[in-house]
Amino acid sequence: MADRTATAVEADPTAPPPAPYRPAVPRPRTRRAAGRGSGGWTPWLYLAPALAVLGGLLVYPIHQLGLISLLEYTQAQVSGGEPTSFQGFGNYAALLRDEQFRQVLLATVAFAAACVAATLALGCALAVLLTRVRALPRLALMLAALGAWATPAVTGSTVWVFLFDPDFGPVNKVLGLGDLSWTYGRYSAFALVLFEVVWCSFPFVMVTVYAGIKAVPSEVLEAAALDGASSWRTWRSVTAPLLRPILAVVTIQSVIWDFKVFTQIYVMTGGGGIAGQNLVLNVYAYQKAFASSQYSLGAAIGVVMLLILLAVTLVHLRLLRRQGEHL
Repeated sequence: MADRTATAVEADPTAPPPAPYRPAVPRPRTRRAAGRGSGGWTPWLYLAPALAVLGGLLVYPIHQLGLISLLEYTQAQVSGGEPTSFQGFGNYAALLRDEQFRQVLLATVAFAAACVAATLALGCALAVLLTRVRALPRLALMLAALGAWATPAVTGSTVWVFLFDPDFGPVNKVLGLGDLSWTYGRYSAFALVLFEVVWCSFPFVMVTVYAGIKAVPSEVLEAAALDGASSWRTWRSVTAPLLRPILAVVTIQSVIWDFKVFTQIYVMTGGGGIAGQNLVLNVYAYQKAFASSQYSLGAAIGVVMLLILLAVTLVHLRLLRRQGEHL
């Protein structure tokens, strides 16, 4: 081979040198080709136990909930005194004709929106604060927040009712409000429940957003500071866009949690307030199903809540995909 190359160069000195010999390297298989074999089922085998558990704990109850919502299922059918009859969408039509249901639905949407906005605002503000304080205050704030997060809803609601008690609560004495009863008025009762919901919900937002902020490259924040951006402008124009996937997750979680609030309303307002002025959908469904023994109407309310939450989640995720974000 060397002799032939030298001979060719001597015969034509202007000819370019021959290319060096490179052994052929096999091309890697594409992802699609790799998944065609038997290994394509391997991930599903690992997910099978979790899918089986979810099927038993989620799919079957939802199926039963939807089935009961299509039947006439009251105490008479439960006791066997009357046969169960198929109503179709009759229960849903009855809900749409119910004026109280429409009022409760509107109150639930407004209350959940206020809780989500307050939770996100407080959680994000404290997450930014954690990045600006020293280690000891940061540790104290984290422990206090996690303590609030770990407190059971019944315990936290009972403590908040005591704190705002008109006779023995310290809040009225400190604020000089006398014997003001927070649970008597509709809006004051909703405000009291909102305080408790935000108190037990903001730690999740704070910890999650704080972890996201710590993952933001320091060079980006330094560049914003060198450009003269204020703290608010840096958060609005630099940090928040980078944290959009994380903010989407905490927003969806907050919407789901706050829309289906039950324990706080039931404990702090005594089952829905005076004359049902503080009812939300979850408590209203409980009253229909167990207090009035109209189990089919209670199931229909549960299906409506499920569809609303599913629609909100899908719309939010679709908006994120249009903006080029991937969760």
